[in-house]
Amino acid sequence: MPGLGLLVGALIATAAIAQEVLPFPPTPSASRAGLTMQDSTYQKRVEPRRLPDGAPNILIILMDDVGPATPSTYGGEINTPTLDRVAKAGISYNRFHSTAMCSPTRAALLTGRNHTNVGNGQIAAIANDFDGFSGVIPKSSATVAEVLKNYGYNTGAWGKWHNTPEEQITSKGPFDYWPTGYGFEYFYGFLAGEASQYEPTLTRNTSPVTDHKPKGYHLSDDIATDAIKWLREQNAYAPDKPFLMYWAPGASHGPHQVMKEWADKYKGKFDSGWDAYRERAFKNAKAKGWIPENAQLTPRPASMASWDSIPEAEKPFQRRLMEIFAGFTEHADYNAGRVIDEIERQGKLDNTLIFYIWGDNGSSSEGLNGTISEQLAQNGIPTTISQHLKALDELGGLPALGGPKTDNMYHAGWAWAGSTPYQGTKLMGSYFGGIRNPMAISWPIGIKADPTARPQFHHVIDVAPTIYELTKIKTPRVVNGFEQDPIDGVSMVYTFTDPNAKGTRTTQFFDIMASRGVYHEGWFASAPGPREPWVGGIPKGVKEWSPLTDKWELYNIDEDWSQANDLAARNPKKLEEMKALFIEESKKYKNLPIGGGLWSTALFHPEDAPAPTLTEWTFDAPITLMPESAAPKLGKVSSLVNMEVDVPKKANGVLYALAGFSGGITCYIKDGYLNYEFNLFEVQRTKLKSKEKLPQGKAMIEVESKLVDKIGGPMDVVMRVNGKVVGQTRVPAAMSLHFTSNATFDIGTDLDSPVSLDYYDQAPFAFNGSIGKTKITYLKK
Repeated sequence: MPGLGLLVGALIATAAIAQEVLPFPPTPSASRAGLTMQDSTYQKRVEPRRLPDGAPNILIILMDDVGPATPSTYGGEINTPTLDRVAKAGISYNRFHSTAMCSPTRAALLTGRNHTNVGNGQIAAIANDFDGFSGVIPKSSATVAEVLKNYGYNTGAWGKWHNTPEEQITSKGPFDYWPTGYGFEYFYGFLAGEASQYEPTLTRNTSPVTDHKPKGYHLSDDIATDAIKWLREQNAYAPDKPFLMYWAPGASHGPHQVMKEWADKYKGKFDSGWDAYRERAFKNAKAKGWIPENAQLTPRPASMASWDSIPEAEKPFQRRLMEIFAGFTEHADYNAGRVIDEIERQGKLDNTLIFYIWGDNGSSSEGLNGTISEQLAQNGIPTTISQHLKALDELGGLPALGGPKTDNMYHAGWAWAGSTPYQGTKLMGSYFGGIRNPMAISWPIGIKADPTARPQFHHVIDVAPTIYELTKIKTPRVVNGFEQDPIDGVSMVYTFTDPNAKGTRTTQFFDIMASRGVYHEGWFASAPGPREPWVGGIPKGVKEWSPLTDKWELYNIDEDWSQANDLAARNPKKLEEMKALFIEESKKYKNLPIGGGLWSTALFHPEDAPAPTLTEWTFDAPITLMPESAAPKLGKVSSLVNMEVDVPKKANGVLYALAGFSGGITCYIKDGYLNYEFNLFEVQRTKLKSKEKLPQGKAMIEVESKLVDKIGGPMDVVMRVNGKVVGQTRVPAAMSLHFTSNATFDIGTDLDSPVSLDYYDQAPFAFNGSIGKTKITYLKK
């Protein structure tokens, strides 16, 4: 039997191997053979160390929607002691740049690649199918967290993420493009572009957070407290491992919300208005040496209101909005300081590399003329200040601003002032007001403190290669099995010791929704694009816009710090060279078609914005906390909601609710009457109430909503009970994009901020009967 010989041979070989590597503990037979522990060759496995000794801890702080002239550190009037602390301990950069928008900057920062090169030419909520605007960071462009984790770092992220496809933000994933899928071992924050600071929809790793928010809760406090807890656990469990922390608060993105005592610190400080603020900030920045003496203050755009043009009756509203923004911003900086305090308490601050980036873009002018509900701008809905003030009176007047009942955001004039001395604001890739953001770096054992501002032209894509150089990590060719795309950024380490070193970034392109520009060796050419972000509604003639007819400008920024002097007419040859370079860069980095980021906006094709592919949903039982981005678009498209309901005696409670107090839809029973409300961003509430109470017992409730003509236009709503019409009305204007970025859809309760004032004090106003099957269907035209 030849097979038997092979078996015997295998057994003999196995025995020989067993004698070379003694089992632990030694078996009785091994002891009888004369072997002891002292004779064994047992050796504990040692994991190879892939990092150099003393590899630094890394903390990246990324503030949101704050311009270069807001922090006191660099000449602004908002108190920023933590930014002061980092700047004084290290160095600062006064020609550091972002992309002019949230998701694009974050994707570029984390990967070291240009925003369109990693599919983030637009925010995730308005992504589309063009390669550069898909909203998906490819696995071939690994994040710095993925790389550092593989080299032995503990990694964590807190606060705003905004780099996951909208339709994938559910408890069922897929999770490949969540923070945990991009290298962060731990995540605590929100996946969308913004959140209520009092009632946010939060995620821990991949699970929704359902904890009740205590009295006095604020999101910036929460993510600082959670980060401190993580630091303490990391120090207890793995003190020998370095860490990477990405701490990105929702502040100071809209809604601007903070406790009254923080806003009151700024009472009266902005009474003179945004024009005067701009003059003061300009003077302060020069006095601090932050901008050169020959820098010029650019004029206010003709389309933006002056402070003097604001009616006196409206000025208290406009002042309070800025006071709240200032308090909100200082509060976030304070909480960043709490995280740094903990690192210092642990004795790790000397070897912690801190990047404090003051803004993922310039200050945001999306508040337009001042607003109590900032999503109006994203939905392209024009309003008047009188509408806002009237709605605000119902909510409690000026004291309600900054609280849970408003999603307020300041006048665009304040955003423009926060971008002093530059033209433009957030959403403008053409002007430094949208793309130039201060950055401070400290690393006590590696960087000597130096107050001299670094003037080298750099960009957020340069942070990742800087980290790789300092950790001695060669740019990986393969990460997690994926061959890697080239890094677009360059290291900034050469600037650490020499403020006068020649800059190594010679070219950089910018483009956000066709507001675009290109830098090359001291020159900057730009085209503002088809709209000014502080002008609400649909710009006149935008449907006929073409990038081929845009007017370009040309600046010599080595001589003209603030883009004050357009040289296009004097140097047409140079302008043509720069325009050709912009097209070259766009081809290289997937920034085509020009204006591709505009496709799914309210200006052009809101019907193509990211949304579930389903057109019909069946819920066999009530569901809660379904993200609005993945839920039926009840306020946007024609739909029919059918609900099997068992109505009790004295019926009360929410049947279903979409989104929150700042805007949404709710259907509820109060004192036995069936009610429906379409809350159009607080400024307009369309209500419908049945004439009679619902009969006790089983009932089929239907709510039919039909667009009259187009998305964003009027919508007819009909309520039926057991086939009988019990109410109907017309909503004057529906929404075109979304109600919120971060709220939810609930059946049987309203767990988010309550949509309606009618049950605000009874929230979540759970239904006291029972709900069977709920079916939601989109209606065909």
